[in-house]
Amino acid sequence: MIKPLCDKVLIKMCESENTTESGIILPANTKDNPQIAEVIAVGPGGKVDGETVEMNVKVKDKVIVSKYSGTEVKYEGQDYLIVKQSDILAIVE
Repeated sequence: MIKPLCDKVLIKMCESENTTESGIILPANTKDNPQIAEVIAVGPGGKVDGETVEMNVKVKDKVIVSKYSGTEVKYEGQDYLIVKQSDILAIVE
């Protein structure tokens, strides 16, 4: 498995809905990219650029991430994204 370092977080983007609440099916090209993801693994935190970073997210948290952030990684046929904790905007409860 991928084990993030420092203040990095491994996430998997959640699939967006194919239909609206009223039942209208959306074509793939009209859907916005989802910004909600599930946390798969969390780095240990610690000193980053001379400052102590405490990790605020944990595995299985649903989070909202900044658009266009992180590095895409493909591992064992799955697509993941590695982001800095500061690129995570909120935890969805």
